[in-house]
Amino acid sequence: MVYGVLTELQKSHDIRFDIVLAYLPVKKDLFCEQVPTILPEGIETVPRRFAIEYRNKWMIEKSDIVVTYVRHSFGGAAKFDALAKRKGKRMVKM
Repeated sequence: MVYGVLTELQKSHDIRFDIVLAYLPVKKDLFCEQVPTILPEGIETVPRRFAIEYRNKWMIEKSDIVVTYVRHSFGGAAKFDALAKRKGKRMVKM
């Protein structure tokens, strides 16, 4: 969903984005070849069950603007949203 929105926005705005992966790709992935993807520094040392949280914190630190889509006051998206607020990031809520 986010990739589609950002791709459309690129047509009319001067924006750049990368897809930030939480896991190393296990097999050759056509999506990863066609879309700019990056891995956070140090993610290879993080246990798999903590990789998404590590990636989310890394993204907040590296981002100028944070876009969130939160449907519930609990869970990973809500936690990500709250952390971005605490860090004082400019935010766009969908």
